Amino acid sequence: MTQNNFIIIAIDGGAAAGKSSTSKGLSKRFGLMHVDTGSFYRATTLKLIETGVTPESGPDLESGLAALKLGNEIHGNQATITINDWLPDDAIRSQMVNDQVSHFAALPELRSYLLDYQRSQAVVARENGFNGLVMEGRDIGSVIFPDADLRLFLHADPEKRAERRAKEGIQDSIQKRDRIDSTRKNAPLQCPIGAIFLDTSELDLKEVIDKASDLVREALSE
Repeated sequence: MTQNNFIIIAIDGGAAAGKSSTSKGLSKRFGLMHVDTGSFYRATTLKLIETGVTPESGPDLESGLAALKLGNEIHGNQATITINDWLPDDAIRSQMVNDQVSHFAALPELRSYLLDYQRSQAVVARENGFNGLVMEGRDIGSVIFPDADLRLFLHADPEKRAERRAKEGIQDSIQKRDRIDSTRKNAPLQCPIGAIFLDTSELDLKEVIDKASDLVREALSE
């Protein structure tokens, strides 16, 4: 049995591998707080761009980050980042952010800046009475919560992921983003040692959530 029956689930994987939909499904089934860390990087990317900061800005990056005050809002099972009391909107899914987010996310300064904030979400989940935390991203099981009770790595063929993005009306350079995320020196996208690899290419959403739910139940029974 997990400590005090509070479970932490880390879900990693590339764009459109099914992380968000699976995480949301698990959060509803098990009463978990859902955190999408990709939105953290998207939101900070947008705010930095708005202040004229680029991935090559050097010292300006540190001053730009220092000007950002991070907070939380919880709506249902979803915890959302706030920046200087601004609640992210659809602008973080814009083409401009899609094109830049992997470049910003590769910066050690930004990853270090968000590290403690991401880990603090477990405390937020406990304080708000959730049964646990399901956090999705690209380095959750390897860096943020390497000792999570359950670590999953979701994968799908690039063609399948491109189809999923197209159905959502999103133009996303999936293979380019994967290459940048996988080859960065700091916290690269990879299946963590000991994590469970789940290929979602030929599975529908219910099948993925059902498989993940069985793994959650196993983790809770240990």
